Amino acid sequence: MIDTPSVDWLALSPTLALLAAAGLTLLGAVIVPRETERAFSVVVSLAGFGTSAALSGVVFDRSADPSAVVVESMTRDRLGALAAIIIALVGAAVVLVSAGDGRRSHVGEFYALIAASTAGMVFFVSSGNLMTMFLALEWFSISLYVLCALDTHRRESLEAGLKYLIVGSFGSGILLFGCALVYGATGELGFKAIQEATGADDPLFVSGMAMILAGLAFKVSAAPFHMWTPDVYEGAPTPVTAFMSAATKVAGLVLMLRILVTAFPEQAEIWSVAVAVLAVCSLAVGNLAAIAQSDLKRLLAYSSVSHAGFLLIAIAANSNAGTEALLYYLIPYSAASVGAFAVVAAREREQGRAVTLSSLEGLGWERPFLGVCMWWFMLSMAGFPLTGGFLGKLFVFSAIYEAGWWWLVVVGVLATALSLAYYLNVVRALYTRSGEVRGDVVVAGGSPPRDVLLETAAGAALVVTIGSFFFVQPLVDLASDAAAALPF
Repeated sequence: MIDTPSVDWLALSPTLALLAAAGLTLLGAVIVPRETERAFSVVVSLAGFGTSAALSGVVFDRSADPSAVVVESMTRDRLGALAAIIIALVGAAVVLVSAGDGRRSHVGEFYALIAASTAGMVFFVSSGNLMTMFLALEWFSISLYVLCALDTHRRESLEAGLKYLIVGSFGSGILLFGCALVYGATGELGFKAIQEATGADDPLFVSGMAMILAGLAFKVSAAPFHMWTPDVYEGAPTPVTAFMSAATKVAGLVLMLRILVTAFPEQAEIWSVAVAVLAVCSLAVGNLAAIAQSDLKRLLAYSSVSHAGFLLIAIAANSNAGTEALLYYLIPYSAASVGAFAVVAAREREQGRAVTLSSLEGLGWERPFLGVCMWWFMLSMAGFPLTGGFLGKLFVFSAIYEAGWWWLVVVGVLATALSLAYYLNVVRALYTRSGEVRGDVVVAGGSPPRDVLLETAAGAALVVTIGSFFFVQPLVDLASDAAAALPF
């Protein structure tokens, strides 16, 4: 008799649903007629993302007590399940945004890679040891490298894929070397086993922890490890940029919190200071650089760096309140980020070129619905009331203040004030001039064509952005249940 390990298929089901969707869309690229390939891929992808989100909800409901599964290689708990729900819904929104982009080739491959990358992220956030963490990281990273370069007819896309491959591989190498040092110091791979092993004062152990933190900082675009972000965000296909800006941050930050709290609690005084420094650098670099940008995708890229700073503040709090703030913040941020890039994608398709602040002018008059969506997204990112972004920042500041880091509250408030310079500049551009005479967007009928699926994604993002302000308590309760999975 061969002794085989027990497998918790429910815990794996969200990942398996996405892998099934990836396989079907890839198969469709071969056997489905070219004229129906896009519709087939969109329907199958949406079904996969919806099924994954629903199954993640079931896992959340049935995981009140965290447990190690699949030979302790992953953890079944509400923290990973909530992160998986957010990631799957982001993926579904990106599918809607990309459905009308007029891709000339690699249609099935595009949706297969989106689903495969999401599957890797869903597995990543529930990783329970160093090996599965790294394998899942490479799983979704390689998919993203290909996605960035998938528009082979555009030099910018190929350049973005190459840059992301080189810098991302460097970040992965740092993380892998850190994992090797931690394993060498403890002889353990599991997060909980690492915490229980000796070697906490070993310089190799602390160095390995620092390198793991640096490797994850690359993935979440935290300064000074952000150098790839503006170039890759600008050159990659806009739906891919939307996906990276939201889903990658959710996956990277949740896993960063999990491994720091679970594997390195005795070194909290060290890593909390390091995370706080990363947060300050991200806030400073992201906001100052964004002010100088005219290209909208680069502006949003530096905005993403800035928001990484706010999210890192929540991790630096090293508390239950900080975890709740992180999880809540990720919901309106993901919605606003995907929604903003959806508007950018719509403008790109109308004009056939990169979107700048000047080419954005008049959008509020030409496309009233998208204009309204965009200024709400900008207000949420800036932290204005009546948006989830306002409460997200409030919760983050409250958590870090309770932890005794009042100076981080001051830095965060100053960064928020500085961000108004570029967020409100985008709002100004939307309504700067009338769209009555715009030769670059006028088509037969006198108005730009509508993309119903893209507008559906933008509308859903708008509902979440505003709804997370008015229905805050249910989301806080979800975040609270998920935060209970960590040993604070």
